Amino acid sequence: MNQPRPPFWHFVLAVLVGGWVIAVTVVAQFVLYALDAIAALTRGEPGSDGSQVLTGIVAAVLVAVPPAVLMRLPLAPGVAAAMRAWALAGAAAAVLAVARAAPLWFHEAYLWGLAALAFACLLLPWLKRTEPARTGAHPRAAMVTAAALGLVLLVPWVYVGALGGVVETVGAAAAAIALGVLAGRIVEPTAHAYSVYRPNGWRGHANALGVGLVLGVAIVPLAGAAGEPGIPLIQLCVLPMLGFAVDVLRRGTAVLVALTAFGPLTFVDPEETSPLLGASDVGFWALLATAAAFLITALAAVLASIAAQAFGPGDIDIPMRRPVAAGLVVALALGVGAVYVAAGQPGLSGDRLFVVLKEQADLSGLSAVTDRTERLRQTYRRLVDTAERSQVAIRRDLRTWKVDARPYYLVNGLEVNGGPVVRAWLERRSDVDRVLTNPVLRPLPGDPEPMRGDAPKPDGPLWNVKALNADRVWEFADARGAGIVVGSSDSGVDGAHPALAPGFRGGDDSWYDPWNDTTSPTDQNGHGTHTLGSALGRDGIGVAPDATWIGCVNLARNLGSPSHYLDCLQFMLAPFPHDGDPFRDGRPDRAAHVLSNSWGCPELEGCDGRVLRPAVAALTAAGIFVVVAAGNTGSRCGSITDEPATDPGAFAVGAVTEDREIADFSSRGPVPGASKPDAMAPGVDILSALPGGGYGALDGTSMAAPHVAGVVALMWSANPRLVGDIGRTADILRSTARVSGLTGSTGNVATSATSAARARSTRWPR
Repeated sequence: MNQPRPPFWHFVLAVLVGGWVIAVTVVAQFVLYALDAIAALTRGEPGSDGSQVLTGIVAAVLVAVPPAVLMRLPLAPGVAAAMRAWALAGAAAAVLAVARAAPLWFHEAYLWGLAALAFACLLLPWLKRTEPARTGAHPRAAMVTAAALGLVLLVPWVYVGALGGVVETVGAAAAAIALGVLAGRIVEPTAHAYSVYRPNGWRGHANALGVGLVLGVAIVPLAGAAGEPGIPLIQLCVLPMLGFAVDVLRRGTAVLVALTAFGPLTFVDPEETSPLLGASDVGFWALLATAAAFLITALAAVLASIAAQAFGPGDIDIPMRRPVAAGLVVALALGVGAVYVAAGQPGLSGDRLFVVLKEQADLSGLSAVTDRTERLRQTYRRLVDTAERSQVAIRRDLRTWKVDARPYYLVNGLEVNGGPVVRAWLERRSDVDRVLTNPVLRPLPGDPEPMRGDAPKPDGPLWNVKALNADRVWEFADARGAGIVVGSSDSGVDGAHPALAPGFRGGDDSWYDPWNDTTSPTDQNGHGTHTLGSALGRDGIGVAPDATWIGCVNLARNLGSPSHYLDCLQFMLAPFPHDGDPFRDGRPDRAAHVLSNSWGCPELEGCDGRVLRPAVAALTAAGIFVVVAAGNTGSRCGSITDEPATDPGAFAVGAVTEDREIADFSSRGPVPGASKPDAMAPGVDILSALPGGGYGALDGTSMAAPHVAGVVALMWSANPRLVGDIGRTADILRSTARVSGLTGSTGNVATSATSAARARSTRWPR
């Protein structure tokens, strides 16, 4: 049945309000993602959850108010129905925004919170269930079509993405189902309201286009609330396009929206969309999947518009037997599963737990042991003995419950493969101090592309090396780092690089890769190659070119975890052969002398500001000098926020420019209990090695820290009696640093010439 066309100004009003709904939602989600990305780049952590909630609620209210007010006017039935749907969607989005109060690293809590809030919205009286429509596709055919389209839209995600843990995956399913049902309650009554006006000819095509747009706009606010930062932008590219299919089917909206939303909610971890991971990581693959899903929904929209006209204004009555319908859906689901198993990344990659035990090793008195090898052995033995004795009960209980666990000794604790139930049980144990999240990165379809350098090979000491007077130490103090082993815990090392290959210590205990289990030095990022080059690279790029190095991968994709940081720090204290047991096969006599650590562990990675403190204390007790980057979250005071830079026992290094002015990005102190950073070093426009044999310039306190590691190598090479004396070495570094030329610095520029000279002239009793 046709009705008179509404006045033209009704259409104009609908277009304006619909545009407002789309604009506010899209802009708000772009702003939220941009703020989150800026916070990650400038502070090393995502934006505050409070601002995410507040911004989401404000944007949703701005969406809901105009249509809520205008729907009270005497509008045509179709326009009034559109206003009602848009107002309800905006109101629901405001409720769903509260779920973002969950921390970004606690993705399970967000998903279950989103599901609970969406189901709560369904209890509201104005979202009560409506009677099934008498127009549209045959009920069974509509459901099969909706399920088929939704399953097809899952294919890009099962191909490029990966699942998290069980709790996370089930939570994503619950959230997707709740969103689907909520969308159906809002959108389908609006589709029914337009069934009375179905002209033929070109007016029919225009009408179908208009109705599809109206229904798509009703889905927009829900899409903008369906995920943590970054994920809603994906949903906004796909979910609103489903309005055209809903216009034809009039049923199955819940199934269609749920399956479509399930893909990004389940197969993409919002933590891994951070720009910190680089352009070729999860963000790149998610963009490809989004483009594919958009093209599929666009094709579906065209086919839906054609179908709407092909069947005319009446019912689309295509009866389908129940066994046939079920068989088609099952066949499609099996096809999607086959893609996942054959071409995707099958398996679960949920976050694990790191359990810190109350008892930590007593390392007192070790500084009095004068023999370095014996001091290292005693440190290692005390740590291992304490861990083995105190972990007996908890490891036995975990085995009883068939929960996988991996023990650690440098910090007495365990990495546990468990979810919320296991966590609650562990937190109640009397021998457990606390339980932290231990993030696990999801696998990618392909390896990220490492950084490459196109700068020419240096022909002499670079400005940053000269700024530390390292070239003068080589010439006048006859010290180039010989006999000193520098340990690099980073993204890896390109062991074939001509500036680094000669310095590799070699043997079966000089390389460890807990991420990818490689057996020889490699770097899939470039960060580690660059930092190690500044410490000891040949060709004039390194401070201590005759020092040797050992390496470990703790940041394969620029995100770490407490367990992987400890994997490498344990290896530096007691290296072990490939496939060796750190507890049984450690060789403390092969330990590194000085560690270069150009990384920090924020809350996003599972650290709580003190979990690594026992590790730094143990390494210091063993006589290993721990150099760390202060961080790139300046320039405000108190911007050194991530361990180990906040640890009073670690030597934190900030960055200065070639003009010896503090870099704007360099983090400042103080930190509780200490004045940080301990020193400054060149960290802007630093030319060093990059994978593939090239050279390139990078900025950061990551670049500054290895300079100081190189200075320590020169000092200990110049005076072997200073080896292992952490306090005296740190005092020399601080007392010989220059302060002239600095602007607003909280530390001084370490000068290797003066430090090495002071080290050489220092006399110690035998």
